[in-house]
Amino acid sequence: MRELGIGLIGTGFMGRAHALAFNNAKAVFDLPLNLTLAALADADPQRARQCARSWGFETAHSDWQQLIDDPKVNLIAITTPNHLHFPMAMAALAAGKPVYCEKPLAVSLEQADQMRQAAKAAGVVTRVGYNYQHNPIIQLAREMIQRGDLGQIISFQGEFSEDFMADPTSPWSWRCEAAHAGGALADLGSHLLAMARHLLGDVEAVAADSQTVHTQRPASAGSLEQRTIAVDDQVHALLRFANGARGTVSSSWLKHGYKNHLAFEISGTLGTLSFDQERLNELRLCRAGQAGFQRLLAGPDLPGYAAFSPAAGHQLGYNELKTLEVQELLMALGGEGGGGTDFEEAWAVERLAAAIRLAAREQRWVRVSQL
Repeated sequence: MRELGIGLIGTGFMGRAHALAFNNAKAVFDLPLNLTLAALADADPQRARQCARSWGFETAHSDWQQLIDDPKVNLIAITTPNHLHFPMAMAALAAGKPVYCEKPLAVSLEQADQMRQAAKAAGVVTRVGYNYQHNPIIQLAREMIQRGDLGQIISFQGEFSEDFMADPTSPWSWRCEAAHAGGALADLGSHLLAMARHLLGDVEAVAADSQTVHTQRPASAGSLEQRTIAVDDQVHALLRFANGARGTVSSSWLKHGYKNHLAFEISGTLGTLSFDQERLNELRLCRAGQAGFQRLLAGPDLPGYAAFSPAAGHQLGYNELKTLEVQELLMALGGEGGGGTDFEEAWAVERLAAAIRLAAREQRWVRVSQL
């Protein structure tokens, strides 16, 4: 069995989620590779050492390039702020190493295009962290759509809203800087766009509107200094899918009461299917002629679920979805799979997001293929 040394860059929320996922994957699944947590990097040397020790990594680096150059590291996992994805991934690809990068792929379509071209040239496995697609209940939804349970698909209505920026006194962060992040559409909406493509395929054209509601925020918590905000707080878009369906998507980080409201409703000529990430183990289905919706509950009959629980109703959670994403990545690295979001598909998501931004800016319909 081939040894695979994991190198993790970043120690925030997503860094911890990746560390948990790699550890969980080793414990739960029969993998084609023997994993070692080889190295961890963070710009703060003390934090790098502390997290490496707590999370089980053998070596700590304060320089991410040293991690990429480390001969014990075979896979680079990137969990840094968005603007660092590009230089880190490009360096890893130049070194011929597979890359597992958090979403969104990059802060511009030009960067995303360079990353997918570099991945193609390097000929290595790449994956991007659209982990919600690895939910077993989402795979059931996709199968139902593909086998025609809903008939001809006619509409997609999707929303991803949270409230972590709803308070106008919440301080500026890197997410508020266009060159570092990209607003609600990049932070939340990219998940929704990836989900729409995963379930219904290509989008041909978009129209959109975006808004920055809170144009200033404190420079830091409690500060009287104000910083100007230019990124979107909320975005609404109309979609025309290649399969003929019409759609709407919206994304906001100002919507009080919502914590992880990635939700969609898909309607076809034979029924309607709905999902809400805040109830991630359920689908709601109404077939034509029924008086209302029935609840479909995830259980061990769905691929991936039984690895964590032998009984329906016992619930998977966020970290289990991340573990399933890591399992798919490791199977692909072992030559036994290939169903995840690679840099090519992540570029397509970025192209769709870029079309939405252009449509909002110029207040017109935009054909995605023109970008």
